[in-house]
Amino acid sequence: MANAVDQETSERIRATADALFAARGFQSVGMDDIRTGAGVSLKKLYAAFPGKDQLIAAVLAGRHATWEQGITAAVAAATAPRDRLLVMYDFLEQWFGDDTFRGCGFINAFGELGGTSPAVAEIARAHKESFQRYVAGLAADVVADAETAEELAAQLALLAEGAQTTAAIAGDTAPARHARRAAATLIDAATR
Repeated sequence: MANAVDQETSERIRATADALFAARGFQSVGMDDIRTGAGVSLKKLYAAFPGKDQLIAAVLAGRHATWEQGITAAVAAATAPRDRLLVMYDFLEQWFGDDTFRGCGFINAFGELGGTSPAVAEIARAHKESFQRYVAGLAADVVADAETAEELAAQLALLAEGAQTTAAIAGDTAPARHARRAAATLIDAATR
């Protein structure tokens, strides 16, 4: 990523791009906007990220890491296996209340670029598959039957995805609470 540019400058460029993409979308933000926002020369910008595709990939990698750290920390704070599944929705509610929340960056990137950028489509799919595997691991701690746990995980992940999209459109945190209540019902049904 940043062979000719120091890590601090590369990170500043990535963070600037992330903020601009979140606020205005991936397609509407040009490299010149990012250069200006990061306070670097165009030469330095392209030395760090040879093209916008590489910069988008770096932004999404950063979002993936942030997501994983946040969800993992929230889940780790819960003690009971059932609570570990439900606390995900509490994490979502907190995220939805952040002033910078504009929906899932992977859904947004896929919506804007997935049809024309196989790389972005693959990054978005990999992120969603990673989350699905994570939820499946949590569900396996709650439901003994592997097939039932897998089905429950798919349902819970869909609730989380739907809550993200609905919260972004509505500008409200309530979808996380609704999803949490639905998740509790699904968990209870799967464990009967």
